[in-house]
Amino acid sequence: MNEVVRLPLVPAPEPEPVVRLRNCSRSFGATRVLTDLDLSIAPGEFVALLGRSGSGKTTLLRTLAGLDDPAGQDVRVPASRATVFQDARLLPWKKVWQNVALGLPGGARRHHAEQALGEVGLDHRLDAWPLTLSGGEAQRAALARALVRKPELLLLDEPFAALDALTRIRMHALVLALWRAHRPAVLLVTHDVDEAMALADRILVLDKGRIAAEERIVAARGQRSPVVRALRARLLGHLGLDTSDGVYADLIARNPAGDA
Repeated sequence: MNEVVRLPLVPAPEPEPVVRLRNCSRSFGATRVLTDLDLSIAPGEFVALLGRSGSGKTTLLRTLAGLDDPAGQDVRVPASRATVFQDARLLPWKKVWQNVALGLPGGARRHHAEQALGEVGLDHRLDAWPLTLSGGEAQRAALARALVRKPELLLLDEPFAALDALTRIRMHALVLALWRAHRPAVLLVTHDVDEAMALADRILVLDKGRIAAEERIVAARGQRSPVVRALRARLLGHLGLDTSDGVYADLIARNPAGDA
């Protein structure tokens, strides 16, 4: 009888990160903004970045977006990346579809813009002027402009901060739907702890130019209510709030809208 030889299972290799920073430091004059920062983001991973004002969030995002030259630093980011800012930054003298297609090569620019605008629910506003859009519509157009380029890395710089609460909830759902459809790696910069918990699977807290804390959320979106209270308290503590103070009790107990 032939003996069955069982070979040991070899784990699949970890995928190469889309973003990799090693010992990244950035200074402006005598001010050190980032200090020996290490960061990796895997393909398709959704990461949120929290931090107080002045913690280095904007500098980190600008470095990843290629808006600041990281000369001499070990920074690896994909060539295919796109950024959505708090201000939609649409050109008022170009129609919505032309804003979305801005910089696209070839003769199918309008077709690609129509597809992208259809994904964000703005196919009926193709020929509108940007100044006629609501705040939520303008941000949806900005998302379409980013996604039409099929980025490996999508950078979101507080894109919902200026929106009303109801529009923000709708935008959260839209971003998750687009992320599931296209699977870019996402880095969301936000001041909103609840927004980070509702959208991301990994949350980083930046403090004085360093990653001061990291939290992973294993629970699926829509099933996070049992873990968010303790997680919110930890994140607020990382951000410098004394969560033992009764003043914050109601805030810590509040269920995030994105977990409904």
